[in-house]
Amino acid sequence: NPMPNIAFRGMAFMLRLVEPFKKPQERLLESGLVPGQTVLEYGCGAGSFTLPAARIVGQDGIVYAVDIPPLAIEMVQKRAGKEGLSNVETILSDRETGLPDESVDVVLLYDMLHLVRDKQALLAELHRVLKSDGFLSADHEHTDRETFIGTMTSGSLFSLQTTNGHTLKFHKR
Repeated sequence: NPMPNIAFRGMAFMLRLVEPFKKPQERLLESGLVPGQTVLEYGCGAGSFTLPAARIVGQDGIVYAVDIPPLAIEMVQKRAGKEGLSNVETILSDRETGLPDESVDVVLLYDMLHLVRDKQALLAELHRVLKSDGFLSADHEHTDRETFIGTMTSGSLFSLQTTNGHTLKFHKR
């Protein structure tokens, strides 16, 4: 269920405050984002990772920003417009992306899996849209590391490839 607007505004304010400390651009580059890729950020929130991803992939790439609160979608559209980023497309959805099978190079799943009720259904959708040679970059904030890895790998959809601090890189099985 989408969070109430007041709750989202509070969360978005806090996310914007901590953006500089999370170093999203640096984390995305370390995870392997490169120009020309197609990226899906599930749970885009205020766009903390969406906008840096759009700058990295450039005009030859695209970033799909997915979230359930309409306010999140509006905020990302507004921020992308202010920065002149025309390679950001938003999708209002609680799970289904509407994207074609194996059409995404990179899935970003940052600081939000703990909010999802049916984690396996979400992971199945992300697996469906991810190219066979693509990867999923995630973090385990708000969740014990081993529990998070167990959730990500339990459905035989993804396997853990590398770790870098809180950031984990999974490949499609």
